[in-house]
Amino acid sequence: MFTDKRLTGAYEKAKRMYFDDYSRIVFMSDAHRGDGSVSDEFLRSHNLFVHALSEYYESDYTFVEVGDGEELLEYSKFEHIRNAHADAYDNIKKFYDDDRYIRIYGNHDLFLKNQRYVEKNYYENYDAYNEISYEFLKGLEPVESLVLKHRQTSQEIFVLHGHQGDAPNDQFWYLTMLSLKYFWRFLHRFGIRNPASPINNVSKRHKIERNYSKWIQEHRKMLICGHTHRFKFPKNNDDPYFNTGCGIYPASITALEISEGMIRLVRWKEKVDDEGVLYIQRETMRGPEPVERFDIRKPRKVAEYLAELKLKRTKKEREERAAFREEGMQR
Repeated sequence: MFTDKRLTGAYEKAKRMYFDDYSRIVFMSDAHRGDGSVSDEFLRSHNLFVHALSEYYESDYTFVEVGDGEELLEYSKFEHIRNAHADAYDNIKKFYDDDRYIRIYGNHDLFLKNQRYVEKNYYENYDAYNEISYEFLKGLEPVESLVLKHRQTSQEIFVLHGHQGDAPNDQFWYLTMLSLKYFWRFLHRFGIRNPASPINNVSKRHKIERNYSKWIQEHRKMLICGHTHRFKFPKNNDDPYFNTGCGIYPASITALEISEGMIRLVRWKEKVDDEGVLYIQRETMRGPEPVERFDIRKPRKVAEYLAELKLKRTKKEREERAAFREEGMQR
């Protein structure tokens, strides 16, 4: 009951934004960027994250960071995090300067709910090497949630971190912060994780996901969130609940992409070729599926029919573009 109230409250206060079949949006969450010390779990994902963001920037995506971008519960001084991962923040700034960065806060970066904290830490950055301050993410206004509304179909996608209603990470957030800051932070160095977290507690994670499904069924909305670190892409008759996964898997990071009216779950992974050279590869794990397939306002058969039409239309458009390019090359 409390989860429903928290999710509904976040939906009502959400930032509103339109999208259409020409929009390109990528959703990533739970990077947990730290200060570069031994306990910083983001260190192993830094290069993957930087490469993925570079590709998304060049491909004209809007980057929606769905909470827990920084691990502010363990490392409260943002300047240390910023300096430890300069390349990552240089990419984020490029998105922000192009008005293509939306920041949602989660339970591990809940300090971003305080606009004065944001202004103090994110508006400017100090370059210790050149001994100058410069504008960083000046004007940034993080939000709790986002509602994307399709211009033609009016279908809505509700996006938030997902800790809402998870008691230890929501209403008892302050106690969790103290335990992380003064206890679990040091155990992370030895690979020991907090057993109360939904990341490691399967029954807790399933309970949270059941609460998401109840809200979806009652409010008839497609939902994207993070928090559990368990990527999710619905199959068959499942509720339209999507989860971005996280940015601190052992050798990969995951993301959800929307482009050409289609949604897919992807993984960026380090691989090695026959010559022993490391490279980064993007793999599609689920999808692509038409976003319209997950519009549960419509009867399922109607949504499926419209989704199939979109698949055929998209395939035909791709074939026409390919034929046009081939004709141009022959000339």
